[in-house]
Amino acid sequence: MASDKPARYDERVPDADAIEAIAVAAFESIPPELRDHVSNVPIRIQDFPDDDTLEALGLESPFELLGLYHGVDLTQKSVLDPPGHVDMIFLYRRPLLDYWAENDVTLGELVRHVLIHEIGHHFGLSDDDMDAIEQKT
Repeated sequence: MASDKPARYDERVPDADAIEAIAVAAFESIPPELRDHVSNVPIRIQDFPDDDTLEALGLESPFELLGLYHGVDLTQKSVLDPPGHVDMIFLYRRPLLDYWAENDVTLGELVRHVLIHEIGHHFGLSDDDMDAIEQKT
């Protein structure tokens, strides 16, 4: 009996390692003028944002957040800032997978879109700036 679901629903659900591999490929496709300046910002894959993050952002559901830039954007950084704070980009696997399953987009396109958005936050860019960058590539 044939399934009514699209083929991607029949595939094995991507684990954190698979999402990381997709993120690495997406990162390599980002324009060098962005990529070269965030090579020292780690990308972490987690199933969901933690409760403190949800509370800080005023979110009721962990599925509302696909990714997050955690840090101080470059427009706000100072050489006088205390050392020890590490900027980081989080990609949240389960919300990404749910969004992917419910929308007409490939998982690679979705991860790339979220990654560009979070890298944009690192630079202090607006949503319009990030959309323009994404349209160029």
